[in-house]
Amino acid sequence: MSRTLLRSVLELRTPATRLLPSTRPTAAAAAATGPLRAAASLRLFNQTAQHIEPVASDSNNAANANLPSSSSFFASSTPSQQQPPAPTAPQQQQQQQAEQQRSPAAPKPLSESVRTLLPILAAQPGHYITVHIQGQRFLVTAGDSVRLPFRLRGVVPGDVLRLTRASVLGSRDFTLRGAPYVDERLFECRAVVTGTESEPLRIKIKKKRRCRREKHVKSKHRYTILRISELRVRTEALNEA
Repeated sequence: MSRTLLRSVLELRTPATRLLPSTRPTAAAAAATGPLRAAASLRLFNQTAQHIEPVASDSNNAANANLPSSSSFFASSTPSQQQPPAPTAPQQQQQQQAEQQRSPAAPKPLSESVRTLLPILAAQPGHYITVHIQGQRFLVTAGDSVRLPFRLRGVVPGDVLRLTRASVLGSRDFTLRGAPYVDERLFECRAVVTGTESEPLRIKIKKKRRCRREKHVKSKHRYTILRISELRVRTEALNEA
């Protein structure tokens, strides 16, 4: 047996007398660290600044006295106790203008020339009028038939329409022109819807160059026919005005 093997066998037989290092500090270590901890705590205590509340001056007390308390602030901010501010002059003018726009406008008084010449105009025969229907002007007299260049919606044959927008009203010798329209109180013009007229069916062929495809567009417009049934000058407007 070699010396190396004999030494290893002897080491295995001997009990382990080596102890693990203890985590607890020894008395010497504690004695050494005690003064350090005391010095550190003393140093920290000396470096900490003492908190001293500032003394309120008389000016701050006066300013705080003028400020409203929280209870009074919330009480005044409630909408039930708030008073609405008085309207200024521009606001009052705007309110008056809005009320005037909402209320129906009063009819304008007739001029002296209209009061003088309207009975003479009413006494003459053969009155004519230039009426405006959806931006189109038509010079008509009683008994004329008018084909409108469009279809009136919401009307059926037999309905009677009163035309209230006219720019010219006249006879053989006198003419009353509006600026821009004649007062509707001075005349009475009524038209009867006689029916709806359809134009022949039109087919338009649309084609592009170097392309054999053709597109056929069909159109068939409808027009409303009116007949002027009544046209007279109202002299009663002089008494009403």
